[in-house]
Amino acid sequence: MPTEELTFGSRKIILVGTAHVSLESVKAVEDAIERYKPDTVAVELCAQRYQALKDEKRWDEMHMEEVIASDRMHLFLLQILLANFQRKIGDDVGVKPGAEMFKAIELAEARGIDIVLADRDIKVTLKRAMDQMTFMEKAKLLYGFIGGIIEGQEIDKELIEKLKEKDVLTELMEELAVETPSIKKVLVDERDRYIAERIHASEGKTIVAVVGAGHMQGIIENLNQLANKILVSYNSQMEGVRIQREPKKGTIKPTSLIFPLLLVALFGWVLMRFGAAGWGMIMRLFLLQGIGAAVGTAIAFGHPLSIIAAFLSAPFAALHPLIAVGWIAAYVELKVRKPRVMDFKNLTRLKSMRDYWNNRVVRLILIAALANLGSTLGSIVGIGFLGFSAAS
Repeated sequence: MPTEELTFGSRKIILVGTAHVSLESVKAVEDAIERYKPDTVAVELCAQRYQALKDEKRWDEMHMEEVIASDRMHLFLLQILLANFQRKIGDDVGVKPGAEMFKAIELAEARGIDIVLADRDIKVTLKRAMDQMTFMEKAKLLYGFIGGIIEGQEIDKELIEKLKEKDVLTELMEELAVETPSIKKVLVDERDRYIAERIHASEGKTIVAVVGAGHMQGIIENLNQLANKILVSYNSQMEGVRIQREPKKGTIKPTSLIFPLLLVALFGWVLMRFGAAGWGMIMRLFLLQGIGAAVGTAIAFGHPLSIIAAFLSAPFAALHPLIAVGWIAAYVELKVRKPRVMDFKNLTRLKSMRDYWNNRVVRLILIAALANLGSTLGSIVGIGFLGFSAAS
């Protein structure tokens, strides 16, 4: 088990690298706390992930109306995918993911040791990752998740133990940087710096920090730079990583006005050039938008009323920046087919594509996403049709 002992003047920082799903990791944490008797224990968790470890019923308390009304539905779906991936690893190996982190907190609480949750908020990390990823990177990520679900790959103890080796982890990180550099930057580089800053700012002369083995080298480099004042404080200078305030509900972003304004300008041009015949062309565009949204909702196995709602609302959604056809279709679905208690309980027990599509909570997210996608594709085809008609 990789363990590094760093000394900075009178302070000692012991990094315990873990694989997150390994009995050996739990034992290493116990041994480090017993041996060093630290003043502070830092763990690679944020408050949300810590609560998730403590309370497995957290999904039951969700208000789906709030999820649908936000623009973070893709983050919600990504969290479900990650939760199921972690559950699968735990089932295959026989160790609950994060057991070593929970053990570190448990021992610290029992001994009156200060606890530091050293990781950045998971919602901020996922948001930054999604915002910075290119379309191709998102496609690769989705393909990887879907491929894993369909193939049902087994994860054994031998693979987990190999992932603890620094040379294998370095190779994996390098591959990640090539395949999806935006993910590597956000999930690895930024968090290495964030965690190092949190550890560096922790009180006490002896600190035991429990972190993923893949972060060890990056955290060590950042700690050395912080100690030597080569790296300035994260809190004051880490540009672009600090939590940004969410816009108030009902606030229109200037960029969201661009497409509706262009569409209105296009309609004006069509009516000026073709007169009464232009109305027919515009109605065909609206029809294609509605058909696209309806087809997307149908692919997600939406209720017939949800499909109708998607079809009727698509033209209005295209013209109003505060209306999203996916929200409307998902909201109707929520009213006519409410998620059952078992749907919430099964959110972390989804094993196949069929399970995802049949779960009513996940289906709401799929309806919202696919209705928006279908409407957008309908708009593209419709605008192309208008351009072709105008050219001819």
